[in-house]
Amino acid sequence: MSSFTVLLLVIDAVIALTVGVFVGRWLKGQALAQRMGESKARAERVRTEGEALKVESTAKLKELKARRRRLDQKTAEVRERQRLEQEALDAQRAQLDMRGERVGEHEAALGQATEALAALTQEAEQRRAETEDLRATVQKNAAAFGRRQQEIAAREQELDARAEKTAREEERLERLTDEYFRKLEAASGVSKREALRRLNDELVREAKLSSAALVKNVRDEAKAKAKRAAREVVLTAIQRTAAENTIENTVSVVTLQSDDMKGRIIGREGRNIRAFEAATGVEVIVDDTPEAVLLSAFDPVRREVARLSMVELLQDGRIHPGRIEEVVEQKQVELDEEIVLAGEEAALDLELPGLHPELVRLVGRMRYRASYGQNLLMHSKETARLASLMASELGLDARKARRAGLLHDIGKVVEENLEKPHALAGAELARRYGEHPDVVNAIGAHHDEIEMTTLIAPLVQAADAVSGARPGARREALENYVQRLKSLEAIADSFAGVERVYAIQAGRELRVIVTPDIVTDAVAEQLAIDIASRIERELQYPGHIRVTVIRETRAMSYAR
Repeated sequence: MSSFTVLLLVIDAVIALTVGVFVGRWLKGQALAQRMGESKARAERVRTEGEALKVESTAKLKELKARRRRLDQKTAEVRERQRLEQEALDAQRAQLDMRGERVGEHEAALGQATEALAALTQEAEQRRAETEDLRATVQKNAAAFGRRQQEIAAREQELDARAEKTAREEERLERLTDEYFRKLEAASGVSKREALRRLNDELVREAKLSSAALVKNVRDEAKAKAKRAAREVVLTAIQRTAAENTIENTVSVVTLQSDDMKGRIIGREGRNIRAFEAATGVEVIVDDTPEAVLLSAFDPVRREVARLSMVELLQDGRIHPGRIEEVVEQKQVELDEEIVLAGEEAALDLELPGLHPELVRLVGRMRYRASYGQNLLMHSKETARLASLMASELGLDARKARRAGLLHDIGKVVEENLEKPHALAGAELARRYGEHPDVVNAIGAHHDEIEMTTLIAPLVQAADAVSGARPGARREALENYVQRLKSLEAIADSFAGVERVYAIQAGRELRVIVTPDIVTDAVAEQLAIDIASRIERELQYPGHIRVTVIRETRAMSYAR
């Protein structure tokens, strides 16, 4: 095949390809145009349908909005109706609650009335039974009374007969007695009057001895019965009376820098000292004592406030009525705080939590109170420790013992003027502030004012006695002490038959040794009573003094 032919074939192929391409494109264009027409028609339909749908949607939206408005209106109406119904329901519920309360009250009243009716019914039944018993008793007693009258009538007849017989026997006895005395006078050679005198002397001697023994028995019995009353009287007198030997405990000394300060303390026309005494309730004594003034008061707390105030005024230098009142008020507040702190420290030291604040304050006040020179707070703490140790040894409650020991003298620092012994006042305070009944009983019974109902009470009493009686516990002026011992011995030595006298136990006991040939056993008892009575009349002393009369007969012999 020639190249020309090939060329023609290529040209034909190219032409055919070109024609095919153009034909394909035309066909494709035609199809595309057809599809575009269809698409436009479809789009037109969609647009028409969309517009129709839009109109329909707008109508439906309007309808929905109208429905929503109607629904909102109905919802509001429903809510308002529910609110009204709830209010009505609440009102009904409140009314029902009130009715329920009234019903409860009526039921309670009905129950009480039922109980009262039952009690009355029971009481009526008891009264009816008692009436029946009483009626039967009366009937029985009436029958017994009739029999008793008959017995009395018979007994009267018998007594009349015995009286006649006794009268006859007495007449016979008188005749026999006269005859016996005549024979006795004739046999003895002694007249009836002389015999009666001798008999009377012997009877008097025996009566003296018997009376001494009887006095001893009566005295012991009186001691047993009057011990409690005597203690109450003595304790009340000690608590309410300020004796002369307490003067050392009622005065505080304030040292001055110079005697020139005395004039400033007194002030112009005495206005400063009057203002100080009115503010503190303490007497200020300005005398010739160099560089010192005395503050006198029976209340130790007031005296301490006055002392602190005086020291503060002297250090400050400004002394006038206004400043005095300000300082006294300030020191009063400070001392109250110190009192509470002292009470809390005592409770903490003894491991006694839970004390009422008022009891804590009163315990703190003990720090400024002394009894016969012994600090009351230290005495109470010592009593608490002793009672606790004894309770531990006996297996009792040591904490209750410590509590009762600390509070046993709380009645001594009460501000109120209670007309009762300090033990009973302290028991009343402890009961008022919630202390255990065992503690209350121990406080009230430590001086035997009330009966001991617990084992802690005698422990506290013993601890109180040990703390107060131990050597060095209490002090008094040495001159008064020596003079009191000499007076005791002189009183006992003035009686007949006394050989030696010893005052022992710091003057709490007087031992009298008598001559056995002069003083008999019966007279020794009477001698102890006489010595004690004279001591009570002539001396003043704290507590009590025991008088012991000792009579001893010794027989000695020697074997040679």
